[in-house]
Amino acid sequence: MSEEPSSPDLPAILTVDELAALLRVNRKTAYDAISQGRIPGARRVGRAIRVSRDAVLKWLHAEVREPRSSR
Repeated sequence: MSEEPSSPDLPAILTVDELAALLRVNRKTAYDAISQGRIPGARRVGRAIRVSRDAVLKWLHAEVREPRSSR
């Protein structure tokens, strides 16, 4: 049985500030990661950027399960 990561404390659609708080990084770091295409589920809506909570949580869960190889 596979469980999808979720968090009832977070809205389904995150602002960049909420994303930064979730990732425990500053706002500029979150914007940089989004502009580099490193954050899944990020979309521009008009002039605002919104991010899918479920896409980010799934990505974080996958990163924990598949750590990067050492150099």
